[in-house]
Amino acid sequence: MFAQLMNIIWVVLLVWTFLYPWERQRRIERARWRLLRELEVKRGTRVITMIHRQEALSFLGFPLARYITIEDSEMVLRAIRLTPADMPIDLILHTPGGLVLAAEQIALAIQKHRGKVTVFVPHYAMSGGTLLALAADEIAMDDNAVLGPVDPQIGSYPAASILEVTRIKKTDEIDDKTLILADVSRKAMRQVKEAVTDLLKKKRPADEAERVADELTRGQWTHDYPITTEQLKGMDLPIAVGLPPEVYMLMDLYPQPQPRRPSVQYVPIPYDGDQGRRK
Repeated sequence: MFAQLMNIIWVVLLVWTFLYPWERQRRIERARWRLLRELEVKRGTRVITMIHRQEALSFLGFPLARYITIEDSEMVLRAIRLTPADMPIDLILHTPGGLVLAAEQIALAIQKHRGKVTVFVPHYAMSGGTLLALAADEIAMDDNAVLGPVDPQIGSYPAASILEVTRIKKTDEIDDKTLILADVSRKAMRQVKEAVTDLLKKKRPADEAERVADELTRGQWTHDYPITTEQLKGMDLPIAVGLPPEVYMLMDLYPQPQPRRPSVQYVPIPYDGDQGRRK
């Protein structure tokens, strides 16, 4: 009898081990929907999120690296189509970037939308994410959030660096593969600069739009260089510092996979001005 009871207990524990992560994910998703709807009602907007961070999915708990994909562009474009033309849109962005094709499709759709589009950046929106932000009417950022350069990358190399090789070396000293990459790099840099200029000149003079586009695309920084809110304001971009509290609450609902021993810890409550001095 005892052996049968233990077998039942082990079966229950095994089933629970497999089902608990799935049920936990379901609870998190329901909480996300509720929070999204609350933010929409509060601001009178359609809220769309594009949050790419490693998330422990499925019962095996494998972390998946996320970035802007064609599937993302299809879903965002579908959401925009389902939104009345004059209704404002809030796009919450947290992304390292991704495919240029997908990012440009989303950026063009944002630009064509008649209602005001606000992009919220709680932490970072790099590369293709920056392209989406540039298409918006307003970019609302946390004071410590950053955008990134949008210079094209050819394989694992910056296009600007490939072109630099052809500048400092003679043609007969460069192998055919590098020359081909240089030709592709030249085209990519022209295309990306034109795309950024087209996005910016809808809201500013053409010469100013070209100046900002050149600063962001010419490869003066490494591709992961963090462009701060102060630098972005210096480019005369429509930056507003400060986010609704619901944006931070939503980010908490996209948990990172937990390591066995966390590298960052703190008491997870807000403090008042005297809290740190209490004993």
